Amino acid sequence: MTQPSRYVQTTHEVTNQALPFEDYDAYQTDAALREGIEREGGAWVAHHVAPYGAVVGSAESILLSLQANRHLPELRTHDRFGYRVDEVDYHPAYHELMRRAMAHDVHAIAWKQPGSGAHVAHVALLYLHQQLEAGTACPLTMTHACVPSLRIQPELALQWMPHVLANTYDERCIPAPQKHSATLGMAMTEKQGGSDVRANTTRAQPLSEPGAGCDYVLTGHKWFCSAPMSDAFLTLAQAERGLSCFLVPRWWKDGSRNRFLIQRLKDKLGNRANASSEIEYDRTFATMIGDEGRGVATILPMVAQTRLDCAAGSAGLMRQALAQAVFHARYRSAFGRRLIEQPLMLNVLADLALEAEAALALSLRVARSFDHPERELERLFARIATAVAKYWVTRRAPRFVCEAMECLGGSGYVEESIMPRLYREAPVNSIWEGSGNVQCLDVLRTLHKEPKTLDAVFTELDAARGRDRRFDVHLERLKHAARDLQESEAGARRWIEDLALSLSASLLLRHAPGLVADAYCASRLADERHLECGTLPESVRLRALVERALPGST
Repeated sequence: MTQPSRYVQTTHEVTNQALPFEDYDAYQTDAALREGIEREGGAWVAHHVAPYGAVVGSAESILLSLQANRHLPELRTHDRFGYRVDEVDYHPAYHELMRRAMAHDVHAIAWKQPGSGAHVAHVALLYLHQQLEAGTACPLTMTHACVPSLRIQPELALQWMPHVLANTYDERCIPAPQKHSATLGMAMTEKQGGSDVRANTTRAQPLSEPGAGCDYVLTGHKWFCSAPMSDAFLTLAQAERGLSCFLVPRWWKDGSRNRFLIQRLKDKLGNRANASSEIEYDRTFATMIGDEGRGVATILPMVAQTRLDCAAGSAGLMRQALAQAVFHARYRSAFGRRLIEQPLMLNVLADLALEAEAALALSLRVARSFDHPERELERLFARIATAVAKYWVTRRAPRFVCEAMECLGGSGYVEESIMPRLYREAPVNSIWEGSGNVQCLDVLRTLHKEPKTLDAVFTELDAARGRDRRFDVHLERLKHAARDLQESEAGARRWIEDLALSLSASLLLRHAPGLVADAYCASRLADERHLECGTLPESVRLRALVERALPGST
């Protein structure tokens, strides 16, 4: 039946809405990334990283990221016959994102082409990948980070490294020797200890002879085990001579399932496409890595790698939030003008652009120090700068994403936009691999055990001396405060914040365009600093900063 004409209504025309931010090149549109790669790694890094930018920005990949977060992992403890399987089912979109990332060697490039630029390439790829989907970044990071610890036990490295470095993703839950590739995870913390892993109570019993490279069975409970469908895990347990490091495969040598019991999946704030679990070891097969009683020292190289990835990952989240805000402001109008044309909004966007570029510059610089452990200054610099970058960049991300979300107004608060997901993702890198206080305590311990690390950091900072008066004054204050740092644990956060600002400013002064360095020093180092975003002084070239961050009509 035809509806009477008096009931026919014509809806309003949709206007003044931004287009979807998709089918763009996340590499080519990021001047700070291109310049940083050239500076810290060189042309070969750019050649390897550049193709992934188009993958990250494609509409198809963005749809996959939405699907992977809409259809969350599901735990299956038993099959239909009642046999224990302890498997997690992921949506096909999750697997496809992993497949694309591993095809571009996000997890392996640092070890396939070691030397100058290797870690810079990895950090740049991870930075791009985090802009697409942060949950899949967790298994990629851990698979990358396990290598230094695996190499401590050569026979295990010989067995596992070909699978770890493969770039063909294989999601099948079968014994690793039958697979095309493998991913590795980590399970360290327990209910009673958290970051204090020395309080772990999981017990390790040798199957025959004890010691490095020997087989054990583990009994205990791990409070957090991320990416539980990995093929093996680095874990800590108490052996006769103390806390030791072990490799726990999902399958026994005879091809039967290992006793890796997933008790539940954590219902997390964010990072939801990635499963995080609580697991039990019930006489679970494992092989000791490194010397008995040296578990923390054995796993620390893996932890250092993951901490760098935390900083780089947060920088990636910040970059995506910034790009979304700038893109929206170019299309959306209010009060008769586009948002991008309004001075208040332009100030906020320019301030966000400064913060994002500084976060990336610091992450890439620390990555370069990982590429040259044979150089004493670089090794010492990495020892302290990794914790500083992890502390500072990851803590900036949540507030940053919140500010960028506000640029979109109510639309940014709606789940259909990417902003709520970015906001939920933002805190995890600060908490994972040691929260803020843990990083500060690590810096204090490092300064006490290796005082030359401070000299290495100040050598880095002194390279920018004389380029800006505000920087010079800030640096002198930092050096003066360092003398009293050992006596005041409570003041560690304040000093490390000043150190992070100094390192960022030093990099921008030496390598970024003058308008970027001047704006950063004016807003972060000057005596009259403001806490809120969007309070850049009038002398700053706001429009040029935003145009540099995301080229387009401003």
